[in-house]
Amino acid sequence: MTKPTESQAGGCHLEHLATAPLPTRFGTFELHVYRWDDPKADPSLSDEHLALVMGDVRGERAVAVRVHSECLTSEVFASLKCDCKGQLERAQAEVARRGRGVILYLRQEGRGIGLANKIRAYALQAEGADTIEANQRLHLPVDARQYDVAAAILRELGVESVVLMTNNPAKVDALSALGISVTERLPMLVAANPFSQSYLEVKKKKMRHELPSGVFNQKPPEPEHPDDTESPDPAAAH
Repeated sequence: MTKPTESQAGGCHLEHLATAPLPTRFGTFELHVYRWDDPKADPSLSDEHLALVMGDVRGERAVAVRVHSECLTSEVFASLKCDCKGQLERAQAEVARRGRGVILYLRQEGRGIGLANKIRAYALQAEGADTIEANQRLHLPVDARQYDVAAAILRELGVESVVLMTNNPAKVDALSALGISVTERLPMLVAANPFSQSYLEVKKKKMRHELPSGVFNQKPPEPEHPDDTESPDPAAAH
């Protein structure tokens, strides 16, 4: 059993709680669980954050890193309203391709406003508001995410510098301001669908995300059927 370890950053405590191997369809990662006691965080958010690590990253430079915020609606319920699940899976695939990297999974649902507020914002979006307008009408910040926990975990893992897998230049700036050396930004592009197109357009036009025109006006994804995802019977090939 892994013994908990602690470190401090900016008055907040980072505590390493547990680690175990996690087999995925992209390969086996080492899953680390941390607790970050940030008094500024929305009380509805979990204080437990995750790091998926593949390969030896301690003391290494130009490590592929994704700083990903939780999105229950897409990652669990397959919502088509955003590109979050697609970006997470692309990041896992890229880390597996390289054989080394880190995916930080931060419990910052709804860009840091929490699940209930996110669904309230969805209701306003269904009436015609965009993602920014909906938050403003609820008197909530457009983006309440904090990245000090990401910086603290990267330091705890001993990562020297990162290739940041993101479409958001503001995330590069935020990590750099926290003392993380970002040597390169690697885009994580996911084609828009009829339900996510307006959201991605807002991310591009109002939130400065680097999204090329090729992301838009794509063919809608084909629905997955349970039978399509089952492993084939090896005996059927003989």
